[in-house]
Amino acid sequence: MIEVKDVEKLAELARIRLEDSEKQEITKEIDSILAYVDQIKGATVDMDHTPAVGDVHNVYREDIVKDTSPEDREAILEEAPDREGEFIAVKKILG
Repeated sequence: MIEVKDVEKLAELARIRLEDSEKQEITKEIDSILAYVDQIKGATVDMDHTPAVGDVHNVYREDIVKDTSPEDREAILEEAPDREGEFIAVKKILG
């Protein structure tokens, strides 16, 4: 069981100022979390009687570069919704 002095030490390490009422509330919340963690630790799964999902393995293929004729390349680029020169334009997804 966590005590108020433990919460005070954690608050000090985190450089957080807590009121007395907050310390009490956080103590109860941490106790609840720790009790749940103990409950999860106690859960066991009997792997002998668990049905197998299937053989798990990595599936991959070699990257093979194929030369494309200029006519085929242009036909592909014409089908793209947007293009920039020799490339298909896509939305930026990373900032």
